[in-house]
Amino acid sequence: MASFHAVIIGGGGTGAAVAHDLTMRGYKVTLVERGEVTSGTTGRHHGLLHSGARYAVKDKESAVECIEENMILRRIAPGSFELNDGLFIALTEEEATYSHEFIEACHECGIPARRLTKQEVLAREPNVNPNVIMGVQVPDATMDAMRMPLRFFATAKHNGATIKTYTEVVDFIKRGNAVSAIRVRDHTTNKEYEIGGDIFISAAGAWSGKLGDMAGVEVPIRPSPGVMLAVRGRLCNMVINRLHASGDGDIIVPQRALSVIGTSSWVVENPDKLGLPQDHIDMMVKYGSELVPSVRTAPFRAAWSAARPLIGPRGADTGRELSRTFKCFDHIDEGVEGFVTITGGKATTLRGMAETTANVVCKKMGVDMGCTTRESVLLPHTAYYS
Repeated sequence: MASFHAVIIGGGGTGAAVAHDLTMRGYKVTLVERGEVTSGTTGRHHGLLHSGARYAVKDKESAVECIEENMILRRIAPGSFELNDGLFIALTEEEATYSHEFIEACHECGIPARRLTKQEVLAREPNVNPNVIMGVQVPDATMDAMRMPLRFFATAKHNGATIKTYTEVVDFIKRGNAVSAIRVRDHTTNKEYEIGGDIFISAAGAWSGKLGDMAGVEVPIRPSPGVMLAVRGRLCNMVINRLHASGDGDIIVPQRALSVIGTSSWVVENPDKLGLPQDHIDMMVKYGSELVPSVRTAPFRAAWSAARPLIGPRGADTGRELSRTFKCFDHIDEGVEGFVTITGGKATTLRGMAETTANVVCKKMGVDMGCTTRESVLLPHTAYYS
């Protein structure tokens, strides 16, 4: 078993999954998070377990990642998902024609996709736009955005991981060209101290660029916020998508007694300053009601924004042109040893992101130990608090 100390920065889903994977490989793990766990992007997404269908035509790499991890998560986190499937609906002849390319791309990526007639669509979802022409059914599902990563945290904690919340990194300490420690501030006491380790992993999502700057490395990340809107009432039981290339307001995710409409997309430099543009909220209502007309009259519950960590050069305009795939950066390529960054990806791919990261870490540390998280069933989310 490995005896190295890995320090993970970031207490969202990715950090949780990395902590889980590394503890399973025998590492001593310390994870720091400046707020509460899942308090960043992780706890603000709409709770979709992606089939990958949304990306099958234009981002096949992401699509394949999603469907593979979708199936793995169903195995290792039983009971965490509502297996309600997704429904892509065509409202124009152009979208109906696009369905042929869409279904073919899904099948090429290994995503089951079934064509439905108008009558079959309305039988499954009577609240969708009555002008629907046809639909395609895919294996999307829904999950609780916070409970799912808590299962990774719970299992990592059970296996010895130390999780320090309200602990913010303020500096990297180097010995020569290698990171040897991080300096952190405990926000509950306002005191600063150092945490040493053998390897340091940034899993800070949209904030990974900021950490990279602090460590003196370049992380090509574009924080891309999106607005989501929740209305009262379960307006659909399946995840409803517009059958076209991904765009604004083209998905409705049922969450218990709510319906979540998303999302918009733009890019920012600072993920701590996203804003909540009123025109984006209005756009969610407009486009969401094209999918399910009762969105327009449903009682408002909440609106919020969350920053996606998209990989791409600084200067991208909207975020729609950037891939949803993930990448692990070993910063030895920039002359800094002992520091890696995992970023990009989606909540659906958090386990795969962790496996890739742990493989990089093991190679660097000379540890010959494979991944076991594809089959290891996670503890329930409640175990995190016990």
